[in-house]
Amino acid sequence: MQSFNCIIVLNKEKDKLLFCKRTGEPYTGLYNFVGGKIEQGEHPLEAAYRELEEETGITKGDIKLAPFMDYVWHMQEICMEVYLGVLNKEITLREEKHPLHWLDFSYNFFDMKVFAGEGNIGHMIEILKMSDIS
Repeated sequence: MQSFNCIIVLNKEKDKLLFCKRTGEPYTGLYNFVGGKIEQGEHPLEAAYRELEEETGITKGDIKLAPFMDYVWHMQEICMEVYLGVLNKEITLREEKHPLHWLDFSYNFFDMKVFAGEGNIGHMIEILKMSDIS
């Protein structure tokens, strides 16, 4: 089974979420969480920190990530591990490939013309709203 991660990053005030706007397939032009492939033999949490730093410049010193939820698509043999973190300070983002954007909670995260993931981002945000992220 191939494993991937995506990382939900909240700003220090917990009122904005970090998204990348995809410049290539899949999901060209849509907002998605940052993340990527977990390499063979790589610890999933370390892979999340690696992807986060590569795509945004956010380091372990800027954020503490914790497991949030997992998705498994058994027929496709794909596992998606979702991590959550809140920045502990203001940072300057460093884009790798995809432009980065802070979005507030007013968006319709289920809008598949704007957000990637076939509605999964909307579900993740709804679960996040019900969670204690103190």
